[in-house]
Amino acid sequence: MIDARIEDRYRIAREVYAENGVDADGALRELKTVSLSLHCWQGDDVGGFERAGGELAGSGLQVTGSHPGKARTVAELQADLGEALALIPGSHRVNLHAIYGEFGSGAERNAIEPDHFRGWIEWAAPRASSSTSTPRASPTPWPRPASP
Repeated sequence: MIDARIEDRYRIAREVYAENGVDADGALRELKTVSLSLHCWQGDDVGGFERAGGELAGSGLQVTGSHPGKARTVAELQADLGEALALIPGSHRVNLHAIYGEFGSGAERNAIEPDHFRGWIEWAAPRASSSTSTPRASPTPWPRPASP
């Protein structure tokens, strides 16, 4: 049922784009030839996972860290990125910053080690491919349930 609704909405969108001179199917074919770099901070509004409930106070950035539905854990961010990668044609990369490691009770920046990213490496391994298709990840419930 959902797939039928998606197909119907895409058909309508394709017609609207065509009225404006855009070949939507052609754009998707072209997208398969483009490699995107998805930045990890797009999934959690630059909160990171160094410390639970981390904030960006005083950072000078124009993001708030309070995006509703933002990923609260590495697993949620991986699920969101997996969903995005599954929906965007092509072969893409994820740009991961140091604050997105799996730190457990925390780690000072000068103590970050490759093991803090072992879960990311394991997550990425089956997705690494030179093909233009990405395995579909389990969809993340939306909106996210309230924090426990």
